[in-house]
Amino acid sequence: MIVMQGKGVSKGVIKGKLYFYKHPDNTVTKRIVTDQEGEKSRLTEAQQKSIQQLDALTEKCRVEQGEEAAILFETHAMFVEDEDYVQCILDTLEEEGCNAEYAVQTAGEQFAAMFAGMDDAYMQARAADIRDVTQRILNNLMGIAEGGINSDEPVIVAAEDLAPSETLQLDKTKILGFITRGGSGNSHTAILARNMGIPAICGLGDTLAEEYDGRLAYIDGDTGKVVLDPDEITLAGLEDKFQKQQELKELLLTMKGQPDVTLDGRELMVYCNIGSPEDVAAVQANDGQGVGLFRSEFLYLAASDYPSEEEQFQAYKTVASAMDGKRVVIRTLDIGADKQVDYFNLTKEENPAMGLRAIRICLNRPEVFRTQLRALYRASAFGRIAIMFPMITSVWEVKECIRACKSVMNELTKEGIPFRADTEIGIMIETPSSVFMAEELAQLVDFFSVGTNDLTQYTLACDRQCNDLGKFFDPHHPAVLRAIKMAADAAHKAGIWIGICGELGADLTLLETFLAIGIDELSVSPSMVLPLRAQIRKSIAKTCTLEKLED
Repeated sequence: MIVMQGKGVSKGVIKGKLYFYKHPDNTVTKRIVTDQEGEKSRLTEAQQKSIQQLDALTEKCRVEQGEEAAILFETHAMFVEDEDYVQCILDTLEEEGCNAEYAVQTAGEQFAAMFAGMDDAYMQARAADIRDVTQRILNNLMGIAEGGINSDEPVIVAAEDLAPSETLQLDKTKILGFITRGGSGNSHTAILARNMGIPAICGLGDTLAEEYDGRLAYIDGDTGKVVLDPDEITLAGLEDKFQKQQELKELLLTMKGQPDVTLDGRELMVYCNIGSPEDVAAVQANDGQGVGLFRSEFLYLAASDYPSEEEQFQAYKTVASAMDGKRVVIRTLDIGADKQVDYFNLTKEENPAMGLRAIRICLNRPEVFRTQLRALYRASAFGRIAIMFPMITSVWEVKECIRACKSVMNELTKEGIPFRADTEIGIMIETPSSVFMAEELAQLVDFFSVGTNDLTQYTLACDRQCNDLGKFFDPHHPAVLRAIKMAADAAHKAGIWIGICGELGADLTLLETFLAIGIDELSVSPSMVLPLRAQIRKSIAKTCTLEKLED
């Protein structure tokens, strides 16, 4: 029996084969190839595989998101065989005597540049489609697996750690759980696992050896243990735990359709955190009341260039429409720190968590900010969108954000484009300065949402990405809880609502504390909605105390 000990960051027990994720090398280099017919044959095969993939995506999208969303993949499939595009590839092959990869990349760059340079906004947006199609053909030429996992069955993904862009592109249907050598409870791998409701373990270090690739393993997200070849006693314990886990899931299903209200009538909004439009299915399956945090940066992390207004609009519209009138809080671009995007060309910083990130980037790059705000307000006509600004520290920042919103609304009005003028505007409370300035800030916005991960980091001077800090990174610290209460008191004094969208919102041991503080909304991973609802429905709000603020 082999036992590896790490830190459980998403609960649950599962067994499956280990699959070591390899960071794909999609660098294209030019090679001179004498067998041009062979290269053309490789190209044809990659094109056919691309069309098969896109046809499958079209059908999946048609079922899950509707005909309008499916049209995008139909268009991509048509472009794979576009005469001018294909001819450009063939001409490059013959003229340069090069490999198919280089010819495809060259043609893709030429066509993307051509569309990006057009005056029509719709045609400009097609440049991103061309880049996407080109990358798909390249992936198939280079043997890079669709969805990053080259397996016919679901697996436990093992890795050093996963970057945000990589977690976004993984095929979720093939993942049973995650185990990583590095990472922390606040890593994007951990967040993805909690969103999916699957177990995850980080911090395994060098004990997680690649020689275990393909081995059957059990992972226990509660204890942080990974077990290979368990003995009879260990196997019986793991199987028993797995069975009880399944029984609990069945019991929680009885919570569907029930109101989120305490025994003494205190209502709480239970919303969900999501990272992409595909996550809406999990919100609906778990009966979330709305979306309390839509991380819009997924659009930027998954792209090779700045996403256009049209691309963003379609994504926001898809979520707003699917939620059918329920509130969808969309956080504006939040990159920097642990979420780096190459094409932003951000300067390397000694301390990026306290550097140019989130709203600071948006205010420094008004055209990037304007593009996102236009997409958000256009999408507001199709549902109940709320806009939330991250990393706020000052009143002037909020005023600048509001000024930018008004400017965009004036533009859309002049252009005759519909939007909701009453779209709610909120800010994240995740810095000590926003807590101290909460009364002034509350006069400017419609709601607060507490980002407990960063609030803990900045309040305790503890790097949230550092796994070695252990007990020093304590979200239960009285200073953190008192900061939340200060923000809640300021919000209610101004007559606005306050929620929690950080990981602490799903901490069932703090529910009574949040009820005593007066929190109005908790936004959690979709898999935590029903457990949280069950806890709310057996709580008595008027008996909840603030004793944890005094520890």
